[in-house]
Amino acid sequence: MVSSDSFAEFLCEQLVPLGRIAMRRMFGKTGVFCDGFMLAMVRDDTLYFRVDDDSRAAFKEAESFPPLNYEKKGGTIDLSFWRAPERLFDKPDELVTWARLALEAARRVAVKRERTAPGRNRRPGKPGKQRTRRPKS
Repeated sequence: MVSSDSFAEFLCEQLVPLGRIAMRRMFGKTGVFCDGFMLAMVRDDTLYFRVDDDSRAAFKEAESFPPLNYEKKGGTIDLSFWRAPERLFDKPDELVTWARLALEAARRVAVKRERTAPGRNRRPGKPGKQRTRRPKS
């Protein structure tokens, strides 16, 4: 289930020090984006921050919770999004610190994807995939 409007509004207000925050519903969850990079996901009003190999140690506290996951072909697929501890919602500065770490991880993931996905067209300075239309012959 996606995030409630009130939780989405709360997150946008709390994370504004990072940059332009946007939320987009996707795959039954809500993606949390900052300047085009997905730093977190929300399911059932639970926040999950993006984690990568470089940030795993910083998110060690979150490792005690199950990661965001989904069911596929009778199994569970764990995603690289770890649950934010509830205590962060009472500590706005620390929430932003964790979010910054997640944003850095999101940027690294985007760079890796660009390197491993030949043929993607991008406009300089714009994160994400840029699609172009080809004229019909």
